[in-house]
Amino acid sequence: MPIIQNKRPLFNTPFLMLGLICILLAYCSFINAQVIEQDTSAQAAPAQNAWQQTLNEARNESVYFYAWGGDPQVNRYLQWIAEQVHVKYGVKLEHVKLAQTSDAVSRVLAEVSAGNMSEGQVDLLWINGLNFATMAESNLLEASWVSLLPNFALTNPQQNPAMTMDFGVPTNGMEAPWGRAALTFYYDSAYAHATASSPPSTLQELLHWSMQNPGRFTYSKPPDFLGLSFLKYALIILNQQQEADVFAKLYQPPTVESERQLLSPLWEFLDQLHPYLWRQGRYFVSDGASIRRLVGDSELQLGFTFSASDIPGAVDRFGLPPSIRSFAMKDGSLSNVHFVTIPVNAKHKAGAKVVANFLMSIEAQAKKQQPSEWGDRTVLDLSLLAPDQQLMFKPPNQHPSALPVSAKSPSLSEPHPQWNAVLTEAWERRYGAKPW
Repeated sequence: MPIIQNKRPLFNTPFLMLGLICILLAYCSFINAQVIEQDTSAQAAPAQNAWQQTLNEARNESVYFYAWGGDPQVNRYLQWIAEQVHVKYGVKLEHVKLAQTSDAVSRVLAEVSAGNMSEGQVDLLWINGLNFATMAESNLLEASWVSLLPNFALTNPQQNPAMTMDFGVPTNGMEAPWGRAALTFYYDSAYAHATASSPPSTLQELLHWSMQNPGRFTYSKPPDFLGLSFLKYALIILNQQQEADVFAKLYQPPTVESERQLLSPLWEFLDQLHPYLWRQGRYFVSDGASIRRLVGDSELQLGFTFSASDIPGAVDRFGLPPSIRSFAMKDGSLSNVHFVTIPVNAKHKAGAKVVANFLMSIEAQAKKQQPSEWGDRTVLDLSLLAPDQQLMFKPPNQHPSALPVSAKSPSLSEPHPQWNAVLTEAWERRYGAKPW
């Protein structure tokens, strides 16, 4: 039988050609994956080595952390932080309690002005807002160190720009986020039940509520932080209907033109509100603690705070009645992130970085968020954490007076920090020196 030879090339067979292509594609994908893996490992290795070197340098350092010391609950938390970083990293943390952050800013400025560029007394500083802007503009801060902290990635900064913006000012790697705060209101539910009145849920409702309940609400006099926060909340809400380019000026340094455009709605609102405030708006308390005390004495029935955890704590200390309830305004809550920073002349920079990194750890952030510890909201993106890690952030029991976990309120970003001085000076001219 004659042999019939196939003259076609073997790879002209469609199925064989398809199989060869699949094999080649799979091989190329494998090689590409190996190259990417090697490249990623090559990039990660120097970072890991650099962080290990920082850990080595930090051991046995004494880090002086200048931070506000006016809250016993916060002070206890920082004491726990000091115990942890000493056990885990051999770093001795000293909490230098401040009455005003500006005191530390002045100290660093004086040291640098005197030529002290490496032996500064402030190693780590709790800061945000105008104090940060002032130090950054004066080149008083260590630059480009935050991205080197392993735990910074847990804040998901690429998807969460609040982690790299401080009152509208880019942080440029000079600050590590530590916690969040938002304006929270509270009221006496017993009074609301007795008067058949509901607490306001928007700024305009606050005006109407005050008219119906004269003398039962007030805010603290600027430049107090809480009083300024209320003014900025109102300033933002009242200008939301402005043209986008006008509204955007809130997040830029103020000018004569932007002051004229943006402040007029605020003064119109306050002119309506003040006659119905405590003591008819002729006198203003000095701080948030005074507001809380007046609510506790039943002179006021509505107050607000920038630290939601203050309210359950005050109830437990019998500073507020058990009928107090917390809520968030539905039209938005002024919110900001607070940070820690390292002065440019800090003596113990390695130790300061180790402490800043631990402050962003899952362990430290979860403990800080518990109302019994502090109640300060985490800066971590919980979606990046494992389910068991996410459970660490859930409070065991909800205090009746605490802000409900389900409370929803749009986050209102802080205006540019220079608006603080503008608001304070303009408010004083308009309301602070009236003859009665």
